[in-house]
Formats: sequence, C-alpha cells, structure tokens
Amino acid sequence: MGMMAAVLDHPGDLYVLVKLKMAASRIERQIPAEPHWAFAYTMLQKVSRSFAIVIQQLGTELRNAVCIFYLVLRALDTVEDDTSIPSDIKVPILESFHRHIYDRDWHFSCGTKDYKVLMDKFHYVSTAFLELDKGYQEAIEEITKRMGAGMAKFICKEVETVDDYDEYCHYVAGLVGLGLSKLFHASGKEELPPDSLSNSMGLFLQKTNIIRDYLEDINEIPKSRMFWPREIWSKYANKLEDFKYEENSTNALHCLNDMVTNALMHAEDCLQYMSALKNLSIFRFCAIPQIMAIGTLALCYNNQELFRGVVKMRRGLVARVIDQTKTMSDTYGAFYEFSSLLKSKIDKKDPNATLTWERIEAIQKSCISSGLLNKRRCRMYESKPAYNSTMIMIVFLLMAMEC
Repeated sequence: MGMMAAVLDHPGDLYVLVKLKMAASRIERQIPAEPHWAFAYTMLQKVSRSFAIVIQQLGTELRNAVCIFYLVLRALDTVEDDTSIPSDIKVPILESFHRHIYDRDWHFSCGTKDYKVLMDKFHYVSTAFLELDKGYQEAIEEITKRMGAGMAKFICKEVETVDDYDEYCHYVAGLVGLGLSKLFHASGKEELPPDSLSNSMGLFLQKTNIIRDYLEDINEIPKSRMFWPREIWSKYANKLEDFKYEENSTNALHCLNDMVTNALMHAEDCLQYMSALKNLSIFRFCAIPQIMAIGTLALCYNNQELFRGVVKMRRGLVARVIDQTKTMSDTYGAFYEFSSLLKSKIDKKDPNATLTWERIEAIQKSCISSGLLNKRRCRMYESKPAYNSTMIMIVFLLMAMEC
C-alpha cells in the first residue's frame, strides 16, 4: 500500500515513482554471479536502498570500489553504533579495522538485522576488497584507519562544543567525502579537490542525519546516543532529552533551528565542489544525496514532528530528485527551491532568525551568480491532487508490483 498511498497524496509523483521502481528492479537483475560480489550488492540494497540506486550512476570499476568502500565504513559504523559492546572491546576493533579488511576470514558479530548479517559475513566484503585495484585499496584503507581512530576517540568523549561536533562529523563523514574524492581521482576521471570542500560534502550530509535522527538516537537502547553539541542545546534546555516533551516545544524548535542553521554553513562549499566535477556519472552520484540533504533540512526546520517521530522526504520526492538531477543547473535549481521553502518557515521571533536568513541568502546568491539558475520546469513539490481514470488504473498496477 506504500506506493499507492504516495501516489494518491501526490499524483505528480506517479511517473518518477514508476521509473524508480523499474530502476530498483534492474539493479536486482544485474547483481553479479560471484558469491562475494552478489553479497556486496545485495547487502548494499538492504542497508541503503537509495544509495544502491544512486551508485548505479557510476561505471563498473568505480561502482565496485564505492560499493565496497560504503560497506566497509557501514561495518565500521555498525561497531561504533552498537551500544551493547563494552568500550574496552570496541575501541581496539575500531582502531584495527583497517587491517581486518585484508583478512578473508575476519568477522565480528554485532549490530542487528541486516547489519548483523553484514558483520557475520564480512569475509565476503574482504574478498571483494582484495579484487580492487591497488589505488582503490590504498584509499579505502587510509580512510578506514583515520575514521576508526576518530570514532575510538569519541567513544569516551561527549560532543561538548561546536568544534567537537565538527571534529566528530569529520571523522564519521568528512573522511567519507575525502575518500570518495580519492576514489574518483584514482579512477582517472576527476581532479583531486581541496580537502576542505570534500570535508564539507560529508559534513552537510552527516549533520542533516544527526538532526533528523534526534528521537531515534535519544531513545537508543541500552544507552542514548547524543550527537547534538552541548554548546548549542544547553542554551535551550538542561538535558538534551528534554526536547522530547511537549512542555518544552518552543525551546525544542529554537534548538532545532539553531542546528539546521549550523548545517547550512556547508552548503556553499558543496555547490562549489559539485560545480567542478567533470564526469556526469560522478556528478549525479554526488549531487543527488546533497539535494536530498537540503530538502530534508527544509522539511525539518521549525518542525515539531521531529521530536515526535520520523521526518523524511516522501518516496515520490526522492524519486523526483533522482530523476531530475542531471546537470549543475538542476542542482542550483533544487538548492534554490528547497532553501526558499526553508526561508518561508523562518519565524522572526526565532533567536537565530537573522543568521538563518543570512545563510539562506548566501546559498541563493551562489545559485543566482552561477548564471545557471533557470526556471524549473517541474517543481519538487506540488499542491492539489488530481486524478483521472488512467491514473487510477496505474495505481492498481503499482499495488500489484508491490505484492
């Protein structure tokens, strides 16, 4: 019923949802026959379906490298995420993880559901890693080593200051940006960009996830996970978990908007990074997640639902981003559109309203000054549903596809 409900609410999404469904089906049919590669691509679909679709933009050699890079870091992150693992066991694993990727027999049981399967059968990932070209291997090993060390550092250290927040996000995501840039360069398709821009690409995505996942992290069992920096949230509450309660709604929104405003500082760097990309497949691979990030921030901003449940882009909107992101002009258009949505939600009484407005203005100025900001033919969000007999028939076909 998921896709049917989405189409009924947003009929304009019908075409792109069908295309996305067909793309997902093609991915399943194209899974390699070799057991280790079959496991890698099947697992990629399970731990991140949207990433599995986006990665298809890349050529085979680079796609394999990025797939394994993602699974290695996903496995590393699974160790860090598992709050049931004692620190004296977790820290050495994080610090030595970069060596385990060369060991076809190594595995470590932790995590839950699909993540546990990834960890239990990690030898398949190692086997695939060892088939990559040396340049890809060296880039993946280097980033895994640096990320593991950074994660270990924060196991016994809370995110107190905004500098801590930036440092943590650098270790868990900025390094991903640096690693991807190294893989793109190793493929011979791109120049190596400044580290600061690669770092911002990761921080923009990570900060968006940290903001969106407030409730999931604060309710983590057996122990809460707290990534919002105390320097920000302590201005609005005595405890980070206080924002869950309705009586703290006003301060919760003020803190949320402060966090979103902080994340927006990376948007201009992201636009600069993407504007320098030469290869179309690499460009689309990079641009789609960044547009989804600015879209998610626009939805989260000043939204009380973030403290009550899950706030995320609807499937049809994700499908539109994937389908319509083909050029830098599309990217500027999407950033301008989503930042306009966020701007429309700014409350002048919000403590950070002026700074938020300034950062949105800076983003929009970058979009306009590029000279590529064309009037968009299709907006990312539309208003009233409209139905006809053909659409109703297709909706029922979609229901059959889901069964």
